[in-house]
Amino acid sequence: MGHREIYSNAPLALTVVELRHTASTTLSEADKAGLKSLLASTFPIYKPAQQVSITVTNAGASEDRTLYPRYMTRDSTESISFRDNAIVVETTRYKRRSALRELLRQAVEARQKVSPVDGVERLGIRYVNEVRVPDVEHPSDWERWISAPLTSIASLHTEDMAAQTWQGVTVFGTPSVGVVLRHGNFEGYAVDPAGDLRRQTPAPGPFYLLDLDSYWTPGGDVPQLDWASIEERFNTVGLSAYELFEQLITDHYRTEVLKREQ
Repeated sequence: MGHREIYSNAPLALTVVELRHTASTTLSEADKAGLKSLLASTFPIYKPAQQVSITVTNAGASEDRTLYPRYMTRDSTESISFRDNAIVVETTRYKRRSALRELLRQAVEARQKVSPVDGVERLGIRYVNEVRVPDVEHPSDWERWISAPLTSIASLHTEDMAAQTWQGVTVFGTPSVGVVLRHGNFEGYAVDPAGDLRRQTPAPGPFYLLDLDSYWTPGGDVPQLDWASIEERFNTVGLSAYELFEQLITDHYRTEVLKREQ
């Protein structure tokens, strides 16, 4: 697979793994206690999370709020959630793919011991990067740090009015395997520092969002949810995002920021 460098100053603000599975019944209190027991060594804190669904009809919009079990580390930087249709792992202190894979393994094995689900519908790994660099005074300055295919729009202007902000969404691959890239130049934060998951909080200011959702969905029959098959898919999905990220940044950014000694 070749050498893949681990950057000391990676711009990752949040990493999310969503393993979507066939619908299941709501977990009982006994199920939640069983999950807590199995995960307690790494995720001892039980802190339910809320999922909000909004339905819009001709009569107006209605909002449905659902609580689902979530287990967190003591430092609140990692969590595992169990929804009726998904297992979700989140971390704000991503170090390497193997460590993230281990968290997912714990979550899958706990779920299948307590209340097994029937099959897998989608595996997605999302990497939310906030690229922050020195000396960005104008939007056009991003071309030194972010690859030209994303920033070339800054060269357009009309009647002496230059582009100030831009956003884009691009899908690479097929409906079964691919990466969804969301990008653009923003101010502030993509991941709320005041959220339930704690994160290192840089000073607010301009940043370039590189939000990659790398995914796999099974074609044809719905496969069983077992760790052996998920592990193989996890590695492939994670590497796809890495390879795309390397094309989205410039060598200047690698040298001046990612590899810079702190």
